[in-house]
Amino acid sequence: MDIAEKRLPGDFAIWIFIYAELLVFAVFFISYAVTRSNHVELFNHSQLLLDRTAGMINTVVLITSSWFVVNAVHAIKAGHVKQCTRWLQGAIGMGAIFLVIKMFEFTTKHAEGINLSTNAFYMFYLSLTFFHFMHVILGMVILVAVMINAKKGRYSATETTGVETGASYWHMVDLVWIVLFPLVYLMR
Repeated sequence: MDIAEKRLPGDFAIWIFIYAELLVFAVFFISYAVTRSNHVELFNHSQLLLDRTAGMINTVVLITSSWFVVNAVHAIKAGHVKQCTRWLQGAIGMGAIFLVIKMFEFTTKHAEGINLSTNAFYMFYLSLTFFHFMHVILGMVILVAVMINAKKGRYSATETTGVETGASYWHMVDLVWIVLFPLVYLMR
């Protein structure tokens, strides 16, 4: 591959947005780590009350959805629009599964009387996971728009930018969860 072929996938503007989003999450993660270091026992105890199985299932779901998105990009680069849309449908479906599981977790915590003011750990847990939850929704909206445009014939083997742009955002959402899950659910 020569230098002319090396480029960021998708539209350059999405990368500015992705870097800005990653910066916001990094500030959240650093704040979490600093607060945790000052309240280790509270964080360790509260963390044990999270549903690690649900968190792990959601991790597998998002990794699977990213694999679907990779296949969608490969399909469009090969000129297979129908395959691209099917892979995108699968990724959107996985996003929906993630949201349902997360809603179950949120509902359970709410039923237990846990909210943002319960303690510092739950303030971070609920804020971080809800912020990520909203990013999953935005990612799904983006993937739906990409899928609709693919069905309308706006992408092809020679025009893949839109699919790559949506995929790049979706991978960012997945990457954030891959950091968030062990940080909040597992690390002690």
